[in-house]
Amino acid sequence: MKVLVDTCIWSHALRSKKPEFEVLVKSLETLLANQRVLIIGAIRQEVLSGYSDLNKFETLKTKLNYFENTPILDEDYITAARFYNECRQNGVQGSHIDLLICAVAVRLNAPIFTSDKDFGFYEQHIPIKLYSNLT
Repeated sequence: MKVLVDTCIWSHALRSKKPEFEVLVKSLETLLANQRVLIIGAIRQEVLSGYSDLNKFETLKTKLNYFENTPILDEDYITAARFYNECRQNGVQGSHIDLLICAVAVRLNAPIFTSDKDFGFYEQHIPIKLYSNLT
């Protein structure tokens, strides 16, 4: 099964040397080795947005080119809006990008690999699955 990897996980792997993220990074490495990683354009944009050094930006862009953008369909935007409204009605504020990630993941029946606590709140109100197979 493929896993949609959120921006924060990529950031931990690419930028952080903190020991508390080691388990997350090892899990990402396992997913990468098994070719189970999905990425959407919005996540690619967020990951690349953190690099002002042009050489580092180009190097990372080249590495990320290995992963084809998972298509976002028109229906995903509608589903994301529905998810946004559902969460908001239940007192949970979500970002449009987060809920687009949720919509794509639900359509693909793919768990979301994230360390963003907001997704735990979304999970209480919309039918997402969070990836928890940490090595």
